Amino acid sequence: MGVSSLIARTNKDAHGNTLDRSIFDRMYRLRQWNFRSQTCGATNLHRTFQELYKLKDKLGAPDAVIEKAAYIYRKANERRLTHGRSTAAILAAAAYIACRESEAPKTLNDIATMANMKRKSLSREYRLLVTELDLEIPIVDPMRCIAKIANKSYLSEKTKRKALTIMRIITAREMSAGKNPMSFAASVVYLASLYTGEKRIQGEIAFAAGVTEVTLRNRYRDLKRILGSNSSSLMYNNKRQVDGNDICRTS
Repeated sequence: MGVSSLIARTNKDAHGNTLDRSIFDRMYRLRQWNFRSQTCGATNLHRTFQELYKLKDKLGAPDAVIEKAAYIYRKANERRLTHGRSTAAILAAAAYIACRESEAPKTLNDIATMANMKRKSLSREYRLLVTELDLEIPIVDPMRCIAKIANKSYLSEKTKRKALTIMRIITAREMSAGKNPMSFAASVVYLASLYTGEKRIQGEIAFAAGVTEVTLRNRYRDLKRILGSNSSSLMYNNKRQVDGNDICRTS
């Protein structure tokens, strides 16, 4: 299927015994064809997946994500979607789809930066694969985005838990529907940092989330409108179960 394989030249079986002549000739022929399949042919997948493994090291993605990306690329290759298009862009788009399906917190900007390409090119190939392969991409979980943004902003565990509490309440009320998960999570993290006194400027949070300051500011205004005009003085009772009654206004 295009992945690399290795046939040892020891010519011995698993018990260390020398192979029979007939088996030796068969393994010799298999070794020759294995070498030719990896170095010859117009649809050589071995070299392509070498680039995918390099992208794996840059992203720090697990093996399951890369295997999924390789599967998506093979499907695209069978549909001849790779002809006349950048192999690197198709690979990056497949990796992004695999991250989305595995719920790995990677954005288009992250993949584009690691793959050293423009976000516009990556988005175009992503839409192509989703449309032509009829893929169903799950929605990004904002809870995972919060952990990523908080870690990049070097925020404490207290602030992270506060942001998760706010996001649970907002999600339970279905207030985050239709919003960009990463930008909405960034506004929640920014609000939580104000509550805990671990203040960060909007530029730091926006950079960690991969969004602009204007986007963060707009989502923050929406969040304050959702929680009320006195949202800056909200306090949460962590001893009770988190629900809609956990939000209260202080005088």
